[in-house]
Amino acid sequence: MKEKMKEIGLRINELRELSDLEVQDMADYLEISSETYKEYEDGKKDIPASILYEIAHKLQVDMGLLLTGEETRMHIFSVTRKGKGVEVGRRKQYKYENLAEKFIHKKAEPFIVTADPKNGNTKPDTNSHPGQEFDYVLEGVLKIYIHDNEIILNEGDSIFFDSSYEHAMEALENKPAKFLAVVM
Repeated sequence: MKEKMKEIGLRINELRELSDLEVQDMADYLEISSETYKEYEDGKKDIPASILYEIAHKLQVDMGLLLTGEETRMHIFSVTRKGKGVEVGRRKQYKYENLAEKFIHKKAEPFIVTADPKNGNTKPDTNSHPGQEFDYVLEGVLKIYIHDNEIILNEGDSIFFDSSYEHAMEALENKPAKFLAVVM
């Protein structure tokens, strides 16, 4: 996983430099410190999927290029077979599988996300990102924390929300929860 982080970081660094953007420009855009951003480019720190999405947007490339190094080229459709999505795994508390990394000019990024049950009674780390998000629970029970609210979703339940609000997900009942997440 460390090698994959370094490869993604190198691609981001090269694209940023080709775009005549400074580290501080990207950090300001992402609303993070330049030190944190540099750790992402250096492959020293996991990049959250939401940050990867924003980096791709700023660099005007599809997220698939950042993940795989291959130019996206599918115009009419893109099929992803079960379990064959590109693993993003950018946040320790979740496993992300990108479902459309090869489709060009996407309006949204779809993922299958697996949240593991927490060890302990602490609330999971929250994150936020511009835009909106749709989550549909495929397996298990999921607790969503969003803007001072806690919502329990069961299999077949869904939520659509403004993802600029701090949010987090947690699997309940001591079993992983799997959900479809679409970030727009």
